[in-house]
Amino acid sequence: MDPSKKDHQLPPTKLERSFERLLWSSRFLVLLAVVPSLLGAFVLFLIGTADIIGVAVSAVNYYFLNSGEDIHDTVVPNIIIAVDIYLIAVVLLIFGTGIYRLFVSPIDHAEVHAPVHPFIVESFDQLKDKIARVVLLAVIIEFFRAVVDIRFQTSLDAIYLAVSILALAGGLYLMSRAHKH
Repeated sequence: MDPSKKDHQLPPTKLERSFERLLWSSRFLVLLAVVPSLLGAFVLFLIGTADIIGVAVSAVNYYFLNSGEDIHDTVVPNIIIAVDIYLIAVVLLIFGTGIYRLFVSPIDHAEVHAPVHPFIVESFDQLKDKIARVVLLAVIIEFFRAVVDIRFQTSLDAIYLAVSILALAGGLYLMSRAHKH
């Protein structure tokens, strides 16, 4: 602002001050996204943990108690699904804490104890980048789960798989290059 114009500016009216206070307080509306995101993350962490415990119980039953179904076809896909659930929970955590930090207030404990923690975001672009990285990892895990179940019918299926893996590797490479700049 031009300093000469500052002298000619009228002081804000009471209505203007009240409206600006209301606008500033509206940042707390993001809590309607933050709290459910954190709750959703908590629920997903519980579900992922229950799934892993279920796999462990099945393995113990199969190997040590000689009971239960053969786990060889299900153990890897079940663990991959649990990891995918954990990754989605991490996305919700990063989103919730990032939105809180951007709109409401820095998270003092994180600022003091972990200045490079994933919860510390400085902009929407940085938040979007962090979320995109975790989502890409979740997509890769989901792809891996699908690959575990593939039964090749033709040689073309193997070529499609190779091209898919090459595309994922290319995406990871480009993402790592973008992160360095």
